[in-house]
Amino acid sequence: MSESGYPEPTAGALIQDPEGRILLIRSHKFNDLYTIPGGHIELGETAEEALRREIREETGLEIHDVEFLLYQDFVFGDSFWKKKHFIFLDFACRTDCTDVRINEEAQAYVWSTPEEALTLPIDRYTVKAIEALLARRSSNEK
Repeated sequence: MSESGYPEPTAGALIQDPEGRILLIRSHKFNDLYTIPGGHIELGETAEEALRREIREETGLEIHDVEFLLYQDFVFGDSFWKKKHFIFLDFACRTDCTDVRINEEAQAYVWSTPEEALTLPIDRYTVKAIEALLARRSSNEK
């Protein structure tokens, strides 16, 4: 259970490179599945401030064009290594750099098209975020 006794808000992002590929990180915390980088929103931080900090800490990347994508309830999901209740605030954003420097929370990373990403071993919350990104891209093209 969450140490605080309350759901824990987090911010994560589908980071798109100049070619439109997205960054996924493989994490032991998510049963070695690929997921999106992100983390906890600290007291006194906005979701976007937390997102920028977490992305910098986990990938070394600077991001821009941050847009809210969707929120997801993660209630004791089986893909996380501990029993947790998270509120995922997922964003889409861009970066101009593809030189990723992962920290100890990740074991690997990959840049792939969203369509290719759906064929990788990813958790279902990442699937929903990618589907939301693809739906947004499709509606923007109309």
